[in-house]
Amino acid sequence: LLCFRTSLVTALIFSLLLQPPVAQLSIITQPNFVLLMADDLGIGDVGCYGNDTIRTPNIDRLAKEGVKLTQHIAAAPLCTPSRAAFLTGRYPLRSGMDAINNDRVILWNGGSGGLPPNETTFAKILQQQGYSTGLIGKWHQGVNCESRNDHCHHPLNHGFDYFYGMPFTLISDCQTAEEPEMDRAFRKKLWLYTQMIGLATLTVALGRLTGLISVSWKALTCLVGFNLLFFVSWFSSYGFIRYWNCIMMRNHEVTEQPMVTERTTSFILRESISFVERNKHQPFLLFLSFLHSHTPLLTTEKFLGKSSHGLYGDNVEEMDWMVGQVLDAIDKEGLKNTTLVYFTSDHGGWLERQEGKRQLGGWNGMYRGGKAMGGWEGGIRVPGIFRWPGVLPAGTVIDEPTSLMDIYPTVVHLAGGVVPQDRVIDGRDLMPLLQGTAEHSEHDFLFHYCGIHLHAVRWHQKDSGAIWKAHYVTPNFRPLGAGACYDRGHCPCFGEGVTHHDPPLLFDLSRDPSEAQPLSADTEPLFDAVIRRIGRAIEEHRRTLSPVPQQLSLYNIIWKPWLQPCCGTFPFCWCDKESDN
Repeated sequence: LLCFRTSLVTALIFSLLLQPPVAQLSIITQPNFVLLMADDLGIGDVGCYGNDTIRTPNIDRLAKEGVKLTQHIAAAPLCTPSRAAFLTGRYPLRSGMDAINNDRVILWNGGSGGLPPNETTFAKILQQQGYSTGLIGKWHQGVNCESRNDHCHHPLNHGFDYFYGMPFTLISDCQTAEEPEMDRAFRKKLWLYTQMIGLATLTVALGRLTGLISVSWKALTCLVGFNLLFFVSWFSSYGFIRYWNCIMMRNHEVTEQPMVTERTTSFILRESISFVERNKHQPFLLFLSFLHSHTPLLTTEKFLGKSSHGLYGDNVEEMDWMVGQVLDAIDKEGLKNTTLVYFTSDHGGWLERQEGKRQLGGWNGMYRGGKAMGGWEGGIRVPGIFRWPGVLPAGTVIDEPTSLMDIYPTVVHLAGGVVPQDRVIDGRDLMPLLQGTAEHSEHDFLFHYCGIHLHAVRWHQKDSGAIWKAHYVTPNFRPLGAGACYDRGHCPCFGEGVTHHDPPLLFDLSRDPSEAQPLSADTEPLFDAVIRRIGRAIEEHRRTLSPVPQQLSLYNIIWKPWLQPCCGTFPFCWCDKESDN
């Protein structure tokens, strides 16, 4: 009997030791999170997604040691709205962070638009759960609302304890040797509006003086002020951009104005590793938001000329090296098994970004389209890699529709928090899918917007395995036969630059991921039924939308002197506090 009991205990011990790694999740109550987001990186630029000429060994290592998603979708094809959706777990039009016009991103640090203070980011919930939260790198979600120091849109007002980086985004204007990138069409529009408002002001003034128009001097003064605001915004777009937009901040303090681009990469890496080291004894969230691989492709001398894809390839390979340095820091501190690492890009590569024969934008592999295109896969299908040794099965590949918005509930639930109950959260918890306890993604439908305009809808018909995608609007590529809008710089969302489809173009991505052969009622027996079902889903989705203030309205995106972050006495804004230190 004693021998039998001994054998039974031994068997039980061995059975516990042989439990699959996933079972260890219950032991780790609050894991660390390191979220790595590239800027403008195409899914085809990464080795583990099929690129065999750009070297990305560290990103590939993450995929080998973790889970790779092959149908990971951004909620928008441009920086500002995509990142707003990532931070809030909500389609960007729910927070007013998608455009009603052609100005689809935040254009100035001195604008008044940005991520609304009443939005709850995952960082804010983790902060409440006792996490130390840090954002290093790019923000591009606005800074101020009404005064230079209210910081209503700032990372520290959205749940981050620490911020070091650019409140804006990299643009070619940040390097004096580069051609200016500030949207020429936007400059023309500002000048046109300035002239129109000026003409209207002059007409009203003359009418008031001659008695033909009854208008108060107060109203006329407001009109003059509005005209002056547009003129100053237009004037500031020439020569001042580097000082107004290309700045670095630490928390609320401007540390470089303009930024010293030669050392930006090393400083961002230093700050990221330092954050891990400072917080190794408590649960932390690090959101490392790379400036790579957005133009002007800041690349240190060590990596210049090293790739076979010119400056863009050099830049991607340097970013991969940075990923490796952060992973090494995690390993060095003994945090590998208690840290969930995630890698992605905010949207697809920028096909139109060229200078002569130089391609300065990314490659989206077999997928059609690119950055700024709300419907085509190339603009929204991005890398999605998770690593958590002992919890997530290594070397796993999942071909289920997932979204960048899914990071929100996934991170919140793992941290022990609860997602807000007073608003719609569009993301879904990914852990069952990542761990293999769920066969399918929780998403039945994903809605693909270009600004506030619905361009396409994806339906995952789980019982058949089909992934239907209906395109209601597509951009007109120029020149004819090209794969992008090379005549414009990026594709529009509406107007003469797009084509509306009725019936919509229909593809089955499970059979045609490149969206090369649209189906029809003649070639697909389920065509009409699929279109009707997607139509009902659109109606149901639209019933969940509510009117909100438009953060990217013309008034919100124009430059306002009283909102401009400044490290001196405005307008004499320049400093280099990093050198002083």
